[in-house]
Amino acid sequence: MPGKGKTESRPFTAMEQPALGEETLDVYLNAGCYWKNVPRPAWEFTLGGYQVLKKWLSYRELELLGRPLSADEALEFSGMARRIAALVLLRPKLDENYRACADQHIEQPPG
Repeated sequence: MPGKGKTESRPFTAMEQPALGEETLDVYLNAGCYWKNVPRPAWEFTLGGYQVLKKWLSYRELELLGRPLSADEALEFSGMARRIAALVLLRPKLDENYRACADQHIEQPPG
């Protein structure tokens, strides 16, 4: 079974923008390699009950793959973290649009 992985929670530095909460995470691939400044809401984002980023990394552990993560795979993780952060930022507007569409659908007479 894949391990839990290592993350370190820390406050934002002066150079980092806290647009996604008050703290950020450094997500470790191993003792010497990590992704810095992964917003906590992006790290905790779930689909189907699974943390997307954590699950993705768990299937790419050295013991499972039999090889280190490739540079392209490391870049893919960064891209996924950015896209998920964008979805988290869009969530209030997406929810608002959904409610407006649902309300409009209910108000329309059958026909």
